[in-house]
Amino acid sequence: MSDENIVDINERRPSDEWKKYTKLGATVIILIVILATIISNLFIVEQGEYKVVRQFGEVVRIESEPGLSYKIPFIQSVTTLPKYQMIYDIPPAEVNTRDKKRVLADHYAVWRIESPQLMISNTVTQDRAEAILGELIFSAIRAELGQLNFDEIINEEKSSRGSFNELVLERVNEALKRNEYGIILTDVRMKRTDLPEENEQAVFSRMISERHATAQEYLSQGDAEANRIQSATDRKVTETIATANADANEIEGEGEAEAARIYNESFGRDTEFYQLYRTLESYEKTIGEETVIVLPANAPYARILMGYTD
Repeated sequence: MSDENIVDINERRPSDEWKKYTKLGATVIILIVILATIISNLFIVEQGEYKVVRQFGEVVRIESEPGLSYKIPFIQSVTTLPKYQMIYDIPPAEVNTRDKKRVLADHYAVWRIESPQLMISNTVTQDRAEAILGELIFSAIRAELGQLNFDEIINEEKSSRGSFNELVLERVNEALKRNEYGIILTDVRMKRTDLPEENEQAVFSRMISERHATAQEYLSQGDAEANRIQSATDRKVTETIATANADANEIEGEGEAEAARIYNESFGRDTEFYQLYRTLESYEKTIGEETVIVLPANAPYARILMGYTD
């Protein structure tokens, strides 16, 4: 038998190198899975948030400090709660005032989680905590507004809102603390106070009537004041005119007296000239274009008129 036909079985046996590569690959895969599992169960606690770690639904711990933390794979889960202050816009609701009027109160609240453990234990979720907060705020607002009259609420000059928000804040926080809800109300504000739609028109009509009455009162007062001023002015004018007329008459009388004195003094010096002057003056007053005078020819009045002076 030829040596060429002889085959070495050891040469055809597979090499052990593939076993090494297989083991290495399996080790790498296992390491990757372990690393991925570790990474997926790490979590970061951000500034302004709580991380709640639960195990089979129960809270086992709460992480509040910023940084990196972990949970047990497949057993524990992580949820987030805000640490910062939140605004809750409470839906408007009708409230009865002390004088039995209905108003629509619209308000908002600023709140935060003080104890995540208590909040989860007694309210379960953030939405439920807000719902409880809204109910307490509405109850407090209804109680406080129920002690005010309608005019005190809508009229800023008569309003008692200066301490209203503080009273609501104090009342609500007492209830939150008493029931250990784990949350705290930091502020509450009234956005607006409106009337129910069915009452708006009636109130607006009443307000318009009141404004008209007030305007009419102002107009009446203005007319009365105008009449008073006019009367005072007319009286002053009448008094001034009367005084002026009296002064004028006095001056005129003095002037006429002085004129008469001068006339008398002047005409007294020549009696005949005075008589002539008076006669001529009478002619001027009595004789016109159609005047007819019948006098004796020897009458002094006629003689002067005819031009006879002897």
